[in-house]
Amino acid sequence: MARTLATVIAESLAAAGITHAFCVPGESYLPLLDAMRDVPVRLVTCRHEASAAHMAEAAGKLTGLPGIAMVTRGPGASHAAIGLHTAQQDSTPLLLLVGQVGDDAIGREAFQEMDYHRLFGSVAKRVVTLREPGRAGEQMASALSCAMSGRPGPVVVVLPDDRLALPSDAEAVAPTPVAAPAPSPAAMAKLADLLAAAERPVLMLGGPGWREADQASAARVAERLGLPVVTGWRRKDRFDNLHPHYGGELGLGANPALVAAVQEADLLLVVGARLTENETRGYTLLDSATAAVRLVHACTDPEALGRTWQPRLAIVAAPGPMLAALARLPPRSRPDWVARLAAIHADWIRPTAVRAGVNPAEVILALADRLGPDAIVCNGAGNFAAWVHRFTRHRRLGTQLAPVSGAMGYGLPAAIAAALLRPDQPVACVAGDGDVLMAVPELATAAHEGARLLVLVLDNGQYGTIRMHQARDFPGRPAATALTNPDFAALARSFGLHGETVGATDAFAPALERSLAALRHRPALIHCRLDPDEIAPGRRLEPGA
Repeated sequence: MARTLATVIAESLAAAGITHAFCVPGESYLPLLDAMRDVPVRLVTCRHEASAAHMAEAAGKLTGLPGIAMVTRGPGASHAAIGLHTAQQDSTPLLLLVGQVGDDAIGREAFQEMDYHRLFGSVAKRVVTLREPGRAGEQMASALSCAMSGRPGPVVVVLPDDRLALPSDAEAVAPTPVAAPAPSPAAMAKLADLLAAAERPVLMLGGPGWREADQASAARVAERLGLPVVTGWRRKDRFDNLHPHYGGELGLGANPALVAAVQEADLLLVVGARLTENETRGYTLLDSATAAVRLVHACTDPEALGRTWQPRLAIVAAPGPMLAALARLPPRSRPDWVARLAAIHADWIRPTAVRAGVNPAEVILALADRLGPDAIVCNGAGNFAAWVHRFTRHRRLGTQLAPVSGAMGYGLPAAIAAALLRPDQPVACVAGDGDVLMAVPELATAAHEGARLLVLVLDNGQYGTIRMHQARDFPGRPAATALTNPDFAALARSFGLHGETVGATDAFAPALERSLAALRHRPALIHCRLDPDEIAPGRRLEPGA
């Protein structure tokens, strides 16, 4: 068959090392669908474009390569926008290939026409339209490189449907890896002096661009320099959560004792994290005066340095090179300070009690113990995630897939992507009832693709986060938060999954064993019924709230 512009796109994905792409098929990019048959990239058919984009985002997190989503024009592109927003806020490399009307119809408000430069311009790093067949290889390599370089993020590639089938003699070009920025000797010399003078320093880890060896490097740095470690919002897998130097996670619902200790630190050394709203308690963790004295911020993205506070020292550096440079600094011991934050963490992760229904704390701890340290745990957004983040003990990098953006409906698609990309690792999605129903058609995708994953639905019959806020701001006046839910186990079985329902904590362990046995043949789902008044770990809705 003759080579076409679509052929070059498909070959470019393969040349970049992409192994999976996620799509909802559409007539606006039929030649590309056909070209994908001839390259070694597995094309996963999804039931909704938002889920396809979130699967691609999860793939980007796991591999460091751009996750690939393919959607049709207009409605398909609009549905996929949430995945682009997640990729932007999570700093994840992603390539959205989106169909467009033909060039002969552009500007006429043709069927399903949209201006993608305007639609995605505020979230995408770049929006590029492939019109010239001879430049397709160049433009694809550039788009893939852009998604991965600097601060990673989403890139949109627009495909006019009257160009895809045009002949092309362009060659697919693999994007050249960009060397990660390293700290300068002068910056490290100044940092060495600051660390030598500090009595209560804290090392905060987060952000994108981590490699497997970086987590081990972080442990060596913490031990060598006598640093307690905290992790940023939904970045717990940057450090072994059972390491004696670990103090916990900063983010929504953070341990108040940990926050107080970090605010007491005389040096906050941030590696990788951008210092977002959730990591900084609404930008109150520091103020301008304390940041100017205590904050050292090392980040790949120069635009993140000094965005909120002007630090004592700002360093453009990726996590790997920064940690390698830190490991060469003179050793220091601060056993009492390290032990203090470790004790704060140990107290925080003790299971909380509930008065009725399934205890999510006990369930999450049991799940972690049974699945082991290699398990990839995925979740979306909602109050249920407070239990997931507090009681899941991440031991290794790449075991947490959670949206920094706070996107509901993320966990199930992310878990499907993880199960397909990492078939030798256990994969679990922990979802709230409102959360999972935003992506529940993808249970069909899991069954169709043979994705071996366990879905745990924590069902309290409400949009719990909003109900909690209503109890605080408008007590006794709940509105629009009560939910009527399906029988989730029966729903799972209707898709071909194994389904279980659990109404008491002590029934969870045997249901988990049956579900894990079923995973040898098909995905499984466990529906856990929660007391709606158990609104968060250690917190109940008061009567009349």
